[in-house]
Amino acid sequence: MHLLPKYIQANRVTLEWIWLGLLSAALLLLPASLVQLNRLDAVKASGTLRVLTLNGPTSFYGGPDGNVGFEYDLAGAFAKSLGVNLEMVVVDNFKDMLPRIASGDGDFAAAGITITEQRKSLVRFSPPYQEIRQQVVYRRGTEKPYNVKELTKHHPTIVAGTSFSERLNELKKRYPKLEWSEVDDQGPEDLLIEVWEGLQEVTIADSNLVAVVQQFYPELSVAFNIQRPEQLAWAFPLSDDRSLYDAAAEFIKKTQSTGELSQIIDRYYGPASRSTYPNLAALQRRIESILPEYQSMFEKAGAEHGLDWRLLAAQAYQESLWDPEAVSPTGVRGIMMLTQRTARFLNVNDRVDPYESINGGALYLRDLIDRVPATVEEPDRTWMALAAYNVGMAHLEDARIITAKQGGNPNVWRDVSERLPLLAKPAWYRQTRHGYARGYEPVQYVRRIRTYYDILVKVDEDIKATTFTEAIKVEPPAL
Repeated sequence: MHLLPKYIQANRVTLEWIWLGLLSAALLLLPASLVQLNRLDAVKASGTLRVLTLNGPTSFYGGPDGNVGFEYDLAGAFAKSLGVNLEMVVVDNFKDMLPRIASGDGDFAAAGITITEQRKSLVRFSPPYQEIRQQVVYRRGTEKPYNVKELTKHHPTIVAGTSFSERLNELKKRYPKLEWSEVDDQGPEDLLIEVWEGLQEVTIADSNLVAVVQQFYPELSVAFNIQRPEQLAWAFPLSDDRSLYDAAAEFIKKTQSTGELSQIIDRYYGPASRSTYPNLAALQRRIESILPEYQSMFEKAGAEHGLDWRLLAAQAYQESLWDPEAVSPTGVRGIMMLTQRTARFLNVNDRVDPYESINGGALYLRDLIDRVPATVEEPDRTWMALAAYNVGMAHLEDARIITAKQGGNPNVWRDVSERLPLLAKPAWYRQTRHGYARGYEPVQYVRRIRTYYDILVKVDEDIKATTFTEAIKVEPPAL
């Protein structure tokens, strides 16, 4: 056997290390596009997490102080944990969402997606983060279907491509007479409102959405649950690269254990359990027991900012029921329920200080009134400012533009209030500059404040009349 010369044997290891060093250097000189990163590292390298979603009250929408929504907050917390920015990509309709994710268009989808066996063949679901039920919804005062058999006498309208369609197809095997319609140009929120308007008999929606919409349309009622509890999750592409998926799974489990997930759920669904649907008897009681403590503060703030104190009091009642320590899961607090951002803008240092909050709210309302276009006269000017207080000036302007397009008067609140709910309909909000908004909410907001205001004006005038009558009473002269 021939042996290698000793000097070659001695330097063989050294030569191998030199070769590896040269190879590593060559790899470093390759264009970045040729270096394969796993999905998680690619997201971190790009600095952006791209999430497909839908515009809607349970997912993502623009609020008065910026973007909000359950899925937006949860995905935002995940992006923050990765040290990257969040980009929410709005998909036009639900039926296109999962195919887009399956093809790799986006990092994952977050839109209140129900886990089903059929969908598992298309996407990989994260651990579930919320449990909901499919509910049959009708308007109180119309015929109520009590079960699936009675539902065959009605004709539900549902959103195409949803788990509602899967469920009805399952039920049709047992109930052949069951018929329904599917639409792909509307969302479940639109159909709930159409049931309230009497345009649809019944519809099916997830319980979390029903709870939110019922705050503003309390005549909507749940007939029955059509499905056992279901779970919501994020949807990822089916890929051998599970790096981003594994990070998301770990994140969801962590938020469940720390309580962060429960806080986000309460932030968006907690208010549904404390709706301020007008209770006029309660208002009368609070006028006598609570209002006297704060009336002078409303009067002072009203005088300073040129506003009727009774209007401020009506707005405060709608916001907090005159509770100076009121706080919502979304972070707004105080008697005027100011956000931290608005409070900073108004130089309000203590939101739970009654006068600071009242004066700050009055200043904000005055600012909004002054920003309403000069072509709008009173009282429409005030009603529009109140709507902007609730939904934001940008969305109010979108509604005014739609009003003009439809031949209405954008300077009249009645006409604008009829178009504001269109901001929740895909066919309309896609045409606007500022996108989706829960446009029905400011309409109800203004309506309730006007109701409270009318009552406060009457009570105040009755008190003044009584005081005047007492003042002119004189004792008859002694005979």
